[in-house]
Amino acid sequence: MDDNIMGAEVQDKLVVLYVLDKMELPLAEDTILSICSTANEWIAYINCKHVLDLLSDVGLVHRNLSNNKVIYTITPEGRACLANFYTKIPLSRRDEITDFIRKQRIAYKKKQELFCDYYKNNDGTYTVRAKIFELGATNPMMDLSINVDSRASAKYLYNTWEEKAAKIYELLYDNLFD
Repeated sequence: MDDNIMGAEVQDKLVVLYVLDKMELPLAEDTILSICSTANEWIAYINCKHVLDLLSDVGLVHRNLSNNKVIYTITPEGRACLANFYTKIPLSRRDEITDFIRKQRIAYKKKQELFCDYYKNNDGTYTVRAKIFELGATNPMMDLSINVDSRASAKYLYNTWEEKAAKIYELLYDNLFD
């Protein structure tokens, strides 16, 4: 195999490990793909999926199923590997990753903790299903179903869930446990 291809694959693996290490929380596969491929083009999308499988197969990341999503965490072996070889990632790329994660960590964490969807009922109404998860948990901390009369109302709740979820949870919790 060509040394450049082998070097690129090693660097891709190290980038994924570096992202998982810096994020300091379990990440869904689609989140890793978004961070490494879509938002930043650090790794080609197809290579990123392949790298995740390889890292999982050799025990450098742990793959778990949570709420029908594949979640990855870096293992102690993955951290040790990264500690030994992180210099194979160019300093400029490490700085770019660190800066991106510093700015986006909270937003990505929030996206992983929240779920919202809606569907049409037989009677023409819509049900909006909104959930809040503790990261890595399979059962939600809160699971809320709301029936509304129109698709526009369902879409509005769906689109605003991310910004309002914390406040709704706080209000419910405070009022239920007063």
